[in-house]
Parts: sequence; structure tokens; C-alpha cells
Amino acid sequence: MKRLHLYVIKSFLGPFFMTFFIVVFVLLMQFLWRYIGDLVGKGLDLSVLGEMLFYASFGVLPFAFPLAMLLASIMTFGSLGENYELVAMKSAGISLFRIMKPLIVIAAVVSGVAFYVANNILPTTNLKFTTLMVSVKQQRPELVLQEGVFTNEIDGYNIKIGSKDKKTNVLYDLLIYDHTQNKTNESVTVADSGYLKITEDKKYMVLTLYNGVNYSEEPSKDRGQINNRPFRRDKFDEQTIRVRVNNFEFSRRDEGIYRNMFRMLNIRQLVLMTDTLNERYYEQVRNYLMQIDINPTITRRIFDLTAKHDSLKQNIEIKTDSTFNFDSLFNGVDKWVKAEIAMLALDRSRNNMQNLNLYQGQITERKRNINKYEMEWHRKFTLSFAVFIFFFVGAPLGAIIRKGGLGMPVVVSILLFIAYYIVSMTGEKSAREDVWQMFTGMWFSTFVFFPVGLWLTYMAITDSAIMSTETYTKILGKLGFGSLIGKIKTRKINENPSGNK
Repeated sequence: MKRLHLYVIKSFLGPFFMTFFIVVFVLLMQFLWRYIGDLVGKGLDLSVLGEMLFYASFGVLPFAFPLAMLLASIMTFGSLGENYELVAMKSAGISLFRIMKPLIVIAAVVSGVAFYVANNILPTTNLKFTTLMVSVKQQRPELVLQEGVFTNEIDGYNIKIGSKDKKTNVLYDLLIYDHTQNKTNESVTVADSGYLKITEDKKYMVLTLYNGVNYSEEPSKDRGQINNRPFRRDKFDEQTIRVRVNNFEFSRRDEGIYRNMFRMLNIRQLVLMTDTLNERYYEQVRNYLMQIDINPTITRRIFDLTAKHDSLKQNIEIKTDSTFNFDSLFNGVDKWVKAEIAMLALDRSRNNMQNLNLYQGQITERKRNINKYEMEWHRKFTLSFAVFIFFFVGAPLGAIIRKGGLGMPVVVSILLFIAYYIVSMTGEKSAREDVWQMFTGMWFSTFVFFPVGLWLTYMAITDSAIMSTETYTKILGKLGFGSLIGKIKTRKINENPSGNK
């Protein structure tokens, strides 16, 4: 048995590591396509891009582990079934469960590794990746002058060009407003053509202009003639504008800004953060309730009911000390008194309704923020346990379909993983919007796929022909479709009477 288990383990580890790195690469390419617009034109060093891809590769590991386990298990048992090795093992009296036993241990180990990565490594890499991505997004791009559009990317200048030669990068019909030294539109430069370049240290912009005119208004020396200013016009054949620019060089932001975000915390930190946010949430709900304009006695009762661990609670019980007929009282007053009472009641109701609508939006947003932390806590467990689930889905499915390689297993794995992702996203959305309980929504995919895995394992162990067409033909015949199936078989025989395939 030891040799058999070693053979099964060796047959599994090769496809697992191969599919794992393939999945990481594919998911990493998806990341590049997603953020390609934020990376192009930034002038980033290769070291920065390599660091970003390194951190991003850790971000795809929670999805790479389950998908690699699904692919590898289908490929392994599909290959064993295709080469009749499973048949030989079963004929020797070895059950499928005993064949799967060493791989069950490996699946449990991989699940533990996935949880360790999600809880201990991923928060750190997410923090570094988020900080680096924000730093890249906020880095000022290389100046791009668009034709016919004013650009104020350069500090103190507003520039518009008429056209640009894409081959030579020559700019034509330049119009430049000088706003340095708090000027408005007192200095304007018009040039026939020019060049724009950034120095290698990315600290200065050099704009060389040709065949232009500079129009400027000089400040008046006579304070009594403010509206009358000297006008100056200078023609030039060549002029150079050198401007110091900021934010062209890459600078990293402080990691402490994003340290308390839900993706940057481990299990223990998520619990502490959730408790803190819940305390603030209930305190804010109580403050909002206290601001609603209602009866003072009821307001005090609400305060007592919502206060936690307050020794000053009075436990007020609201009892009616007297009753009266409001209709008779209201009908007995003058019309102007009725109108005033109705107006006051209407204004009070409108104010309460406006406050409730305002508070509802703020409270809902705070609750969604709390849900993100709770969802992240559950996600660390669900994605890790998904590795174990996908083994029990892939291994028996590979034994049933009996196809190895990267053909059929890849198609089946992608379809199953898409189904799992859709079910998982449905549960997470329901939990995030408080439609379902948090535990139910986050573990919904587990509740669906784990029984499927157990059922497939049972069907594979009992050699049930669930992938055979004869099985479904019999089922359709029992449902009353026997005549239709007979006609289809007759048509196939008539089309191929010799029986050649």
C-alpha cells in the first residue's frame, strides 16, 4: 500500500504544481489587464513594476489554491482511469476511498497552507500592494499635450497646441498663458512651433519655442492710473522656458494610512476592529434616535433601552395617567387654532422624516463597512476550505469521466469554478446587503458544493454510471420519452447501416 500511495502522490504533485503556477500566471495577467491604464505612461522603473507584480501574485493565491486542487485532482484520477490503472487497483480489492486517502491528507495540508497564507502573509502583501498602487496612481504622468485642449499640468502655465507631429514630436501653433507670480492673463506667448521634454531627473520641464511673440502688460508705476498699464510685445526666433515641476518623481505613500483596512488585517485584528466598529455603530444609532423630535418621556425611554452598562438607567415605564377624546377636543377649538396645530404637526413630521432619511443613509453606509470586515473574516476560512471541497469534487469526477491531460479536465474545472464563483458572489452580496445572515451568505457556496462533492465521491466509489448515456436514456424512457429515443436510434441506424464510426 505504501508504494501505491507514493505512486498516487507522485501522480498528483506534478499536475498540482504545474496547474498552480499556470493559474497564478493567468490570474496575474488578468490583474495586468485591469490596471494597465494606471501603469502606462508613468515612467516607472522595472524594479517598481516587479515589486507590484510580486505583491499582486500573493493576492491571487486564495483563488489559485482551490482551482489548482480542482484541476490537479481531475487530471490525476482522469489519467489513472484513462490508463485503466483505477480498474486494476479496484480489481485487486482496493477501494477508491483507500486510493484517495493519501491525497485527502495532502488536500488538508494545502487547505492549512492556504489559511496560513490568507491570515499571515496576505494582509502584509495587500498593505504593501495597496500603498504601492495608490502611489503609482497619484504619480504625475509624463505631460501629454492634446491638440486643441488647454493643459495646466505644468505649475504656473496653461498651454494649448494646435497640432502635433507624432513622428518628430514637434508642436505647432502654441498658445501659452503665464500664471506664475499670481498673474492672471497679463503675459501671453504665441509661437509657431516648439519642443517639449522632461529632464532625466524629472524635476524640470524644458519648452523650446520658435518664431513667436510674447505679449505682456507691465505694472503701472502711477497708482492713480491703475487701468492704464504699459503694453509690451517681444518677438523672438527662439525662446526656452525652464520650469521646475513637482510630483514627476515616484514617491511612496505612508503604509499607516491603509493599515486598518479590512484586507490588511488578520483574524485577531478583524475581530477587534469589528467590535470597535460595532460599538461606534450602536452609539451612533442611539444618538440619531435621540435627535428625533418626539415625546420627551419616550425619548428618555429610548435612551434607557439603547444605553449599555449605564448605572444611571431609570427604567422608565410609560403609563397613561389619563385619557381624553382628541376629536372632541380638536373640534371644539377655533379654525385658526386647528390650522396652527395641523401646521406644527406637519412641520414636525416632515423634519422627522428628513432626519430619518438622512440618518438611514449614514447608518446603512456604516453597517456596510462593518460587513466588509466580517466578510473578510469568513472569507479567510471559506476560501481555505474550498481547497478541501474541490478535491472531493475533482477526484471522483476525474475517476468518472476517465480523461487525463489538459483537455476535458480544464473545461470541466473552469465550468465548476465559474459556478462556484457565481454562487459565492450571490451569497456574499446577500450578506453584504444584510439580506441574509453573515454566516449563511458567506458559507452559502460551501453548503452547496460540499454535498455535491460527497455525492460525487459516493457515486465514484459505488461505480455508478452517471456519465453513461444509457443511464439517462433509461431515465427518459421512464418519463415517457421512450418513443422519441427509439426514433433517434432508428435514424442513426438508417444513416449508418454498416455501423462504421
